[in-house]
Amino acid sequence: MGALWIAHVTVTDEEAYGKYAKLAGPAIAKHGGSFMARGGRFVQLEGKERPRNVVAKFPSVEAAVECYNSPEYQEALSHAKGASERELMVLETTD
Repeated sequence: MGALWIAHVTVTDEEAYGKYAKLAGPAIAKHGGSFMARGGRFVQLEGKERPRNVVAKFPSVEAAVECYNSPEYQEALSHAKGASERELMVLETTD
């Protein structure tokens, strides 16, 4: 089964978060992930609104979690910490 990596983000430091974004994309691709949505138009119907929303598809939940825990992604994440408020989840798809 595939998996979706779903992030809801409020960026508080554009420069530092830009460093995160530059490194995160290649780390996600290295682990079989591809972006389905990245900061596009959205309509918030319930819950807390975050101005940036990202969805990436992975081959499996395990691949998505492995990506998150990888040295490459953790290096990227070090730039996002303190530069954003985030929620991130991995959701198994029904395909």
